[in-house]
Amino acid sequence: MTEPVRAPAAWASRAAHSRGRARPEPAAPTRDDFQRDRDRIVHSTAFRRLVYKTQVFLNHEGDLFRTRLTHSLEVAQLARSVARALGLNEDLCEAIALAHDLGHTPFGHAGQDALDACLREAHPDSGGFEHNFQSLRVVDELEERYPDFDGLNLTFETREGILKHCSARNARALEVREPGGVGRRFIDHTQPSLEAQLCNLADEIAYNTHDIDDGVRSGLLGYEQLLELPAFARFHRESLAAHPALAGRRLLFEALRRMLSTQVYDLIDTSASRLARTLPRDADAARVAGPLMACSDDAHTASREVKAFLRSGLYRHPRVVQTTQAARQVVADLFDAYSADPAQLPATHALRTPQHRAVADYIAGMTDRFALREHARLFGPGRSGLDWQG
Repeated sequence: MTEPVRAPAAWASRAAHSRGRARPEPAAPTRDDFQRDRDRIVHSTAFRRLVYKTQVFLNHEGDLFRTRLTHSLEVAQLARSVARALGLNEDLCEAIALAHDLGHTPFGHAGQDALDACLREAHPDSGGFEHNFQSLRVVDELEERYPDFDGLNLTFETREGILKHCSARNARALEVREPGGVGRRFIDHTQPSLEAQLCNLADEIAYNTHDIDDGVRSGLLGYEQLLELPAFARFHRESLAAHPALAGRRLLFEALRRMLSTQVYDLIDTSASRLARTLPRDADAARVAGPLMACSDDAHTASREVKAFLRSGLYRHPRVVQTTQAARQVVADLFDAYSADPAQLPATHALRTPQHRAVADYIAGMTDRFALREHARLFGPGRSGLDWQG
């Protein structure tokens, strides 16, 4: 295990060297700019909505399944832990992690795919829907909290980290509005900050592990199935070797804990090795040095195995597919209804242009239960095919 680096390392992002905010503001008396970003995100409306947005299972399907909010908290915890070991900026990592899913639609990826299809079919030149791009729209434009500006007016570094993926079309549009800004790296094919790179990997580690937990809790994945997955079976054996009498939920938790810890330590060791070879002189030098936050080849292979296992055994399970098909229809119905009659939108959205983007913004901001309530209002109770009582 690599010895922890004393923070901050030369390659860490520093709030004092931030590229700043689109609208300059006086410094806060007790917080630096990245801490202030984090606090604005936590107090935002979009952040509170995450508690009622699907991760894998719809919010009403059980009290203990992950939501977008609990997922974001887990990503933030992992990112801070790794950042501390590598001498990176913990506050920036936390801000990025907490904001990375703010633009997600209701009903998880099913809602995102449906909204993307609606936009592309109705408006082929719209560029469709990208949830990372929508997260940026939330913090740049859609939040309405401050008297002097729309959005949250976050720093460049936090916004850069939020935009995990971006199509070439949207990157070019961002570059026109903000030359040399957060879209530029997708054109130049450079990397974001080390903190942003780290959050991307923490996101994958978190959902691979917690989706196994939720899959077993739901009854859709059996423990015997997990033992067919080499990436899990190893930790099952280690858990029983250390605790021979362990069984049930405690055995699952112990195996997942070991699995998660191994991935985190692998990420720390591999990234530390790359940093030691490269020794970027500062945060900007790290951006042009290629990906420096990384897992080992073995860990990457194991992660792909877990993804494939979850895709076939959980995400494509007939019960999940049935639910996601109904969820897609709810989103498509809402899009059609609002597009045909914009008066159904709240006044703040009805006045926005272009209309199709205003409709998409409104739907993307919905929680699962609000989307179902709106669908029942517009189309009648019971039409969604989803068993929910509001």
